[in-house]
Amino acid sequence: MTAIAVADQLQHELESHGITADVVNGYGLAVVSVWHGLLVWTNGDLFWWRTGWNDRRDRPVFASHSTADPNRAARRIAARYWDLRSAPDGL
Repeated sequence: MTAIAVADQLQHELESHGITADVVNGYGLAVVSVWHGLLVWTNGDLFWWRTGWNDRRDRPVFASHSTADPNRAARRIAARYWDLRSAPDGL
């Protein structure tokens, strides 16, 4: 499937968790904008998103999930979304 098609599927799955997201497409990739600091990228095969920061290596930490299972990916992303929403600074 194309990146935009799987991004649209993820957007639909996130709606079932009460999360509204936007989809942007271009250059063979698609981005699902979920929340400030929570962008989910896809190339059609994988979803990936930032989950934190590694102070020791001074770089972000990412999680990924196969696009073959957008429902489970949406559950994982929804968990991250609710963690970010409940953080004192909203980030």
